[in-house]
Amino acid sequence: MQAIATRKNDMVLRELDEHGVEVYPGSIRYLRAVKDAGMPTAVVTASANGEKVIAAGGFADLIDVRVDGLVAARDALRGKPEPDTFLAGARLLGVDPAAAVVFEDAISGVEAGRSGNFGYVVGVDRVGQAEALAAAGADVVVTDLEQLMGERA
Repeated sequence: MQAIATRKNDMVLRELDEHGVEVYPGSIRYLRAVKDAGMPTAVVTASANGEKVIAAGGFADLIDVRVDGLVAARDALRGKPEPDTFLAGARLLGVDPAAAVVFEDAISGVEAGRSGNFGYVVGVDRVGQAEALAAAGADVVVTDLEQLMGERA
């Protein structure tokens, strides 16, 4: 089983190296606006390849802190729906969770943001589950982060 997992990971890494990742342009515009406003940012992901994905997406300069699968394993952080990884991201940024926002496209991630007592939880509906994200505790649901920019979007 380990050999299959290793082979799969090798394939993912090769795909990242050869083709990069597709980013959502509106979400990158939003992230850039957040950074331009001087706010700290973190990426929280279960992926052990978080650093590579961020680099392949070309937005590493917009990220202050990364909590990925490697960090979670190292620090024995529980994954979603537990809030551990989000709380670690806030702690590394030096931000009280009550003053932080979680952006999440998974129902379990919205639940984690809510149970971690984050100040605001944004559900990002990429696959037609807006009602479920709202029911899980999202304060607002958008299809792209750029929608949060109001008139500038």
